[in-house]
Amino acid sequence: MENKTILHNDNILKLSDGRRFSYAEYGDPDGQPVLLVHGTPGSRLYWKSFPGFPFRPDLHLIAPDRPGYGLSDWRPGRTMTDWPDDVAALADALGLHRFAMVGVSGGGPETLACAWKIPDRLTAVGVLHSPSPPDAPDYFEGMSRTNRFFLRLAARSPWLIRKNMEFVTWIVRRNPAKYVERMTYKFSAPDKAAIAHPEIRESLVQNFVEALRHPDSGRAYGDDVVLHHALPWGIPLEQIRVKVYLWQGENDTSVPNTQARYLTETLPNCHATFIPNAGHLWHIDHMAEVLDTLVPRHP
Repeated sequence: MENKTILHNDNILKLSDGRRFSYAEYGDPDGQPVLLVHGTPGSRLYWKSFPGFPFRPDLHLIAPDRPGYGLSDWRPGRTMTDWPDDVAALADALGLHRFAMVGVSGGGPETLACAWKIPDRLTAVGVLHSPSPPDAPDYFEGMSRTNRFFLRLAARSPWLIRKNMEFVTWIVRRNPAKYVERMTYKFSAPDKAAIAHPEIRESLVQNFVEALRHPDSGRAYGDDVVLHHALPWGIPLEQIRVKVYLWQGENDTSVPNTQARYLTETLPNCHATFIPNAGHLWHIDHMAEVLDTLVPRHP
């Protein structure tokens, strides 16, 4: 039998406005398509280090770089409702009429934007450890002190947090391993246990390296913080009719349970799973079961 498995890391699509849009493809090109949307910061290569990758032989995994990360060009002045247009352009270029979509962490809001704007293109939607809009009640409850400080700063002084994220990007580029080591203090116990494994720690390091290679990645990082955590999304969650599967670690201090519960209560058709003794990195070891939920295996 012919082996149709593909591994294309550095594909580039030229968008109508001239921007380069980078994406990776893995698995069976004729398989059921699934778009994997990385967090903040992140890149198309994030998923490659996960246990069991590419998870199943019958899937066509497409992993884009969001604007300003990896090899994708930054989009100045972007809003939360712009990303679905890029996704639709990519799907059209690949000849995909419909596809499943998974967003992790900062990829969650972007995935929900697609669920609202291009619902007819989506066969299934999953969000893991996703922030809620910043106007949600009890937004900061259960959040680490560091995240709370910076996200409140983002709400009060968006220009300042943008400059700060450019500075953070410069620091990370100089020594990504040291940055990952230092950031663990704000993690929950399950996340500290996960990052103690050398392979997981190294995957996070390489994720930062690839995510922040673009000259404008500091600006993209700032955009994400402001758009996800400081400004109204402009997405009426209560109008999203697509079924959304949500996974949330109950010990997540990066995106706390209050935000996941708000999404669960606001989305009209949400199936939520709250995982005991799990944190923000739960997805690294559990992507296979997430994909099995969104794209059931054929007997």
